[in-house]
Amino acid sequence: MGDSKRTHYEVSASRVSPHRSRVTTEDGEFVVGHDVNPVEYLLGSVLGCLNSTGTMVARDMDIDIVSLEATVEGDVNYATYLGKESEDRPGLQGLDVSLSVETEGDADLDAWLSAVEERCPVTDNVGHETGVSVTLD
Repeated sequence: MGDSKRTHYEVSASRVSPHRSRVTTEDGEFVVGHDVNPVEYLLGSVLGCLNSTGTMVARDMDIDIVSLEATVEGDVNYATYLGKESEDRPGLQGLDVSLSVETEGDADLDAWLSAVEERCPVTDNVGHETGVSVTLD
């Protein structure tokens, strides 16, 4: 059944201000809230992962991608975040992703898209429930 080796990620953050957190990863650090807000980081992660997965799938299918443009849209009702009553959940209510792909020659883009949707780790996490445990040290 495929490779069962998992890659472990550990990312930490320190509060810089009420709206900024310095995030440290194994590859570097960045400040959430400086350039973009946390929701925009999440949406950017979706697009970044679709790009890298799309590129890998294209390589595996012998498709030469000339250009790949992607857009993601979603709505958040910040009422719960602000401590107000809301029937909406506090997060994104759904995401709509649009991809525009230009390739060399004839390519089965429907098969490509299906494989990208099946293999993309970030869209898998966003599209399916991933358990989160928050504890105090």
